[in-house]
Amino acid sequence: PHPGAMVGLATFMIVSREDVPLYEADLGKGLEASSSAVAHSPGGAASPAGHPGAQAQKRDDAAHLHQFVMHAAQDFVEERMWETNGMYLKLVDRFNDLYTYAWVTAGGCRFLLLHDARNEENVRSFFDEVHQLYLRVALNPFHTPRTPIENEVFDRRVRQAARRYFP
Repeated sequence: PHPGAMVGLATFMIVSREDVPLYEADLGKGLEASSSAVAHSPGGAASPAGHPGAQAQKRDDAAHLHQFVMHAAQDFVEERMWETNGMYLKLVDRFNDLYTYAWVTAGGCRFLLLHDARNEENVRSFFDEVHQLYLRVALNPFHTPRTPIENEVFDRRVRQAARRYFP
C-alpha cells in the first residue's frame, strides 16, 4: 500500500432505536483513535501537504465520510431487520472499498461497523463481545437509557476487542 492508504480502517457506532447516536469510535490504525457520543469537531483551514493541519483535515474529512456512509447504511439495516430473526445482520452495505456490517440488539439498538476488509467471523465475534459490554452498561442502574455512553471502561474494552479481532 502507498503511504496515504488507510490500512486496518474501522469505525464503530451504536445508534438507539430512536436513531440517536449513543457511541462512536474511530478504531483505525491510520487515524488517531478518538471516540465521542456526538459528531466529530469541525476541521480547520486547509494547509500545505505534510503539514500537521493538512493531516488533521484529512482525518476530519475521512471521519465525515465514514459518518455519512454509516448513516446511509441505516436504511439497509432497517430492511435487513425484517428479513432475519438473528441479531447479526452481516454485510448490509458497501461503498467503494468500505463495508458496513450491522448487529441489532433485542431492544432495537443498532451496532454499525465500517471496515475496509471482509472478515465475517471476526466481525461477528467483535459484535458479540461488544454486545456483552453494551448490556453491562445498559443494565447499570447509574446509566440513563438513551443517553450517550461515556463510560471509559466501555470505551477501553471496545478498543481492546477491536485490536484483538482486527489486528
